[in-house]
Amino acid sequence: MYTQGKQTYKDLSKSYNVSESTIKRHLCQVKVNVDMSASPGRVVGLLDATYWGRNWGLLVIKDARSGVFLWRKYIKQERLIDYKEGVEYLENLGFIFDGILCDGLRGMFQQFSQYKIQMCQFHQVAIIRRYITNSPKLEADKELKTISKLLTRTDKESFVAAFDSWHDTWTYFLKERTVDVISGKSRYVHKRLRSAYLSLKRDFPYLFVWYDYPELITNTNNALEGSFTELKNKLRNHNGLSKQNRKWFVDEFLKA
Repeated sequence: MYTQGKQTYKDLSKSYNVSESTIKRHLCQVKVNVDMSASPGRVVGLLDATYWGRNWGLLVIKDARSGVFLWRKYIKQERLIDYKEGVEYLENLGFIFDGILCDGLRGMFQQFSQYKIQMCQFHQVAIIRRYITNSPKLEADKELKTISKLLTRTDKESFVAAFDSWHDTWTYFLKERTVDVISGKSRYVHKRLRSAYLSLKRDFPYLFVWYDYPELITNTNNALEGSFTELKNKLRNHNGLSKQNRKWFVDEFLKA
């Protein structure tokens, strides 16, 4: 009732006709088993992290097929070594990864190059948006934003054609340079647009793996993002939890 429903200390104390401190004491006495308890088998790993504030977060691996959380680690920042630790831990238990879906953390594709690895398309769209903003002013930026939004809604061939056409139109625009009057150094005029373009170009080999293996892997981490949203919504009902009690709550939520 506490971790899966919306029952606070106050709600539970009324339901059981005892004090809030009694409810709290009983909950604190619960022995939490952090083992996710999934049986080893073939899985498609959804890898991602979420945060509460700047220095406290949760990194998880979830099976896309069963919807079961396989592994978790509390982190201060998202690091490649933590994802590697999780995948290796599960493989040592006997899990076999048929594919991996991730957010494109730098070095991720090289680290897991032996697997079929898909870049979450929604994360890619978000990267483009961070570079050119939600309300771009330049025509080239507006067109790239429109094309990026097609990523999750069209087929591979159509997207490639649209992206290549955009690049052909704006090639020289992307290469425009100017000289800084103070330093005397040359720099690109449209640096943020260029970064958005290069990000998309760099991740392109991993954006349509799902298209070649539709029965194996999906194109987004939506299933995991939905779980993060549900978890955070439930935690909002229990404001003021200590970090240790929050970990306890999260562990129980993930197991369920």
